[in-house]
Amino acid sequence: MTTSKRTKAKKNLIVILFVLAVVISGIVGYSVYRNIQNNGGTVVTVGVVGNSDDVIWEAVQKELDNEKSGITIQTKAFQDGIYANQAQANGELDLTAFQHYAFLNQEKEQKGYKLTAIGETYVSPLNLYSKKYKSVKDFKAGDKIAIPNNATNTGRALKVLDSAGLIKLKDNTKANPTVDDIAENPSGIDIELNDAAAIINLLPDYAGGITNTNFIIDAGMSTEDAVYQAPVDANNKSFKPYINIIVARDDQKNNAAYKKIVDAYHTKAVAKAITKNYKGAAVPVFKY
Repeated sequence: MTTSKRTKAKKNLIVILFVLAVVISGIVGYSVYRNIQNNGGTVVTVGVVGNSDDVIWEAVQKELDNEKSGITIQTKAFQDGIYANQAQANGELDLTAFQHYAFLNQEKEQKGYKLTAIGETYVSPLNLYSKKYKSVKDFKAGDKIAIPNNATNTGRALKVLDSAGLIKLKDNTKANPTVDDIAENPSGIDIELNDAAAIINLLPDYAGGITNTNFIIDAGMSTEDAVYQAPVDANNKSFKPYINIIVARDDQKNNAAYKKIVDAYHTKAVAKAITKNYKGAAVPVFKY
């Protein structure tokens, strides 16, 4: 057998093994799901974005197990929350836990989703990151800064730039300001809208970027890497639209199992998991 044929055969074998692994994984997952149901348990699927909240949901599961609730949580990760909301609206997910009030309200207004918040989780800030600079004072005219392109996080990111002194908004109390609401740009930076999940990968091609904390954690970074951190105050009413929430479909908002999950989330152990996981960058907003 020639070298090229051996190489081709090896590649084909790898593909076959990969496909088998996916199939077996699906069979095992379905088998576990059926076993839980057959034993009288309840499986609740929760849509999340990225994997940064995994340890938090493990803590929630531990609380449910301690209570012998019979509830098993299965998280399903999405790259973009838009698809998670779509999946939930279509009945493919039971709950979601990735978005804040402002994003949910925007989705409901634009797409008519029958979704509602059934519990609050934490406030997570947007910060300014850079691979090029060490301080916000280093930014200069012509530098490109990437910010999220969805309306609510665009507004939050602009408020961060306003707080950092790089731009000045006409009204920094407006819920969702846009680039048209920029009154002054003393730093001369160029602001470009991008997909939130891709922003970290744009550095260092961009001078800076602002994105959600879960993408920072997933990238192996820390909020301490930020060149500017926006102040976090969970008691500030202006933060209300940006409080993260657990969401159910309207017709399931009083589901008893979902209520137990929210109660398990609102415990001291989960609050500690949030603080430890996010190193204080995310602030639990629930009482326990």
